[in-house]
Amino acid sequence: MVNTTKKDMNAPPTQIFEPRDPDFESKVRKSFGLQKVMSTLGIDLSSVRAGEVALRMTHDDAFTQQHGFIHAGVTTTALDSACAYAAFSLMPQDAAVLTVEFKTSLLAPAKGIEFHFCGQVLKPGKTLTYTQGYAWASDGPHRVLVASMTATIMALHGRSDLRL
Repeated sequence: MVNTTKKDMNAPPTQIFEPRDPDFESKVRKSFGLQKVMSTLGIDLSSVRAGEVALRMTHDDAFTQQHGFIHAGVTTTALDSACAYAAFSLMPQDAAVLTVEFKTSLLAPAKGIEFHFCGQVLKPGKTLTYTQGYAWASDGPHRVLVASMTATIMALHGRSDLRL
């Protein structure tokens, strides 16, 4: 169930989602903890809400490209997880989650001290959920949008070979 409200004619609608699993936050946090790539990259799960997930990462020279910016692959990996877990937060208890497709737009060099990644559900579905994600770099008081993503996420049911 999706409710939308509009603050004013120029603002995007605020979406309020009803999760299918009342224990969605615990489910998301447990699954995120199983992702070894997130711990390898030093990416933490900042917040979980129904239909929205935020991640955080501090700068690490080990993940930069030749100009000293965080590599686009790292940014894309974080956005993929943020979008997937935003979708997962709305899935039923017995569902597993996988990304079907995504498109990333790199908008500015990923240069900063800290990086924030947000995934949001645009339209949930029984099998496919459409999401958007944003990545920001900050160096303290300044915050710059460095990337955006659109992603299609799939709910998988009845797969004993996947961890829930």
